[in-house]
Amino acid sequence: MPCLPPHAVLLLAAGSSRRLGQPKQLLRRDGETLMHRAARLGAATLPSRLVVVLAEPAGPIAGALADLDHRSVLNLAPQRGLAGSLQAAAPLLRDMPRVLVMTCDQPTLTAAHLERLLHAARTATSGCAATRLAGSAGVPAVVPGDWFAALGTHDDDDRGFRARLRALPADALSLVDGPGLEQDIDTPDDLAAARAAGLIDP
Repeated sequence: MPCLPPHAVLLLAAGSSRRLGQPKQLLRRDGETLMHRAARLGAATLPSRLVVVLAEPAGPIAGALADLDHRSVLNLAPQRGLAGSLQAAAPLLRDMPRVLVMTCDQPTLTAAHLERLLHAARTATSGCAATRLAGSAGVPAVVPGDWFAALGTHDDDDRGFRARLRALPADALSLVDGPGLEQDIDTPDDLAAARAAGLIDP
């Protein structure tokens, strides 16, 4: 077996779910919270470290990961959206060759999809791979760790690395199809649709 470069997993879980009206992290699929499910799938890729960004150091969201080996950091600037979360995690990630960036509101996510992303990133000239959502790059995605060292120098940091990924030449970025992954849960209508499809417990 070839020696594969190490990677980290970053799970972004500091969102307040304002539009949904309840913490999406604690919604359940087959009895398991989406928070735990995403972290478990990320951990199954055998990362060197699993980093989770939270809004609070304790409580039910943090407690959902009590049985998983991880390091948690706090987003102390929630008004900055993803920028605050990425910068909070940066000291733990900027030395990593690759970082698999995930959210916790994609109930159709599978471990196989994450493995395909990591493989695709190894073969991409940019070292990046992303999920193809509506024809464009989305999460989960794999980016170089040194992108975290450059945070604050790009105008779209409040939306994550989306613009940087989409600015890469087509032949430098690997896009991996993820059927169903466009169905995230941001609003009550999204939640109702997910429940109707059997993706979220009643």
